[in-house]
Amino acid sequence: MSTDTKWQKSSFSTGGGEQCVEIAAHPTGVLIRESDEPGVTARASHAPFAALITGVKAGRFDR
Repeated sequence: MSTDTKWQKSSFSTGGGEQCVEIAAHPTGVLIRESDEPGVTARASHAPFAALITGVKAGRFDR
């Protein structure tokens, strides 16, 4: 992963920045990481990531 990767944190994240999900653009999709473990990343292609965001916004994962 490039050192110039531009990570973005949710505007809903507050406090010191721990326990926040961050995303970054990648040529083949989107990179995802937890801010308290920045060395561990996952990559998703654009369509599945868009479906995840749509589901989250629709409340499909709410308990």
